[in-house]
Amino acid sequence: MTEKMPAPAPFPILQDYLRFAPWMEEKSRRLPGVMPMEPGQWLQQDEAYQGQLAEKARLIEECPDLVHALSDGARPAAEELLDHVLADLSETDGFTLTDSHATLPEGTLVAIDRANPLITLSKLVQEDFVIMEKRDGADEHVLSGALLCFPASWTLAQKFMKPLVAIHVPVGSYDADVAKRVQRMFDAIRPGRGLWRANALFYEDHALFHPRLENAPRDRPEVLEANYLRSERQSLVRLSKSNAVIFSIHTTLIRREDLTEEQRAGLEAHPIETENA
Repeated sequence: MTEKMPAPAPFPILQDYLRFAPWMEEKSRRLPGVMPMEPGQWLQQDEAYQGQLAEKARLIEECPDLVHALSDGARPAAEELLDHVLADLSETDGFTLTDSHATLPEGTLVAIDRANPLITLSKLVQEDFVIMEKRDGADEHVLSGALLCFPASWTLAQKFMKPLVAIHVPVGSYDADVAKRVQRMFDAIRPGRGLWRANALFYEDHALFHPRLENAPRDRPEVLEANYLRSERQSLVRLSKSNAVIFSIHTTLIRREDLTEEQRAGLEAHPIETENA
C-alpha cells in the first residue's frame, strides 16, 4: 500500500449488543456455516448506522484508493447493485426515494450518483460490498469491484482482480475441500435466494478500518486481553442481469462486557480467536 493510512477514528463506533453469536449454534460454527437468507433480511440497520456512515465518508475522503476499487468490466454489476439496494430501501421504513435522491431515516438527503455507484452505496447503508464475477469460462469467481471501508485483517489492493482461492490466502482453514465447497455454493446461488453466515473474532482495538497485508506478522494476544468483539454478517446475493454474486458485509463491533451471560458461557465451550492490532 502506497497511499497514506488514515488516522484512527477518534472514538469507538459500537453496537449495543451482539444480535447473533455464531459460536452458539453448531450450524454456524461449522465452516463455511452458510444458511438460507430469509426474505427482507439482506440489509441491516442498527444503532451504529449514523456512526458507520460517517466513518465511511471520512475514509473515502482521506484514502479513497484503499477502500474503493472497480474494474471497467464490473461497472454494469455495480450499477445493477445500486438499483437492487435502492429497490430494497424503497420498501424499508424510514427511507424515501425519488429518481435522483434518497432521504435517510434521520432526514439526510443523499444524491443518487449513478456515475459512482459504490460510493453512493456508502452513503446509504452500513454494508460493505464486494463484487464477484465469473467470466470467460473461468473456474473461479474473481473480485472485480468493492467498496470495503471496514476490512477485517485483509487488504483490498492485494485481493482486487484475484479469484476466490487467492483471496483467502493466508486463511489456514480455507483448504482445498472448503475452497471447492465455496465455489460450488457461488455457482449455485440464484437471484432472490440469498445466503448468509457470520463470523466473530476478538480485537484489541476499536478500529473498523483494520487492513492487514498477507505477509504481515500475525501475533495473536490472549483472548482475555482483547477489549472488543467484532462480528461480520456476510451475505451472498446473485444479481439477475449481470449474474454477479454480491458479497456484502455488515460489521458489528461491541465491547467484551456487552456480551450476554449466555454468550460468554458459550465461549467457554467454543472459544474463538483474537486478532492483534
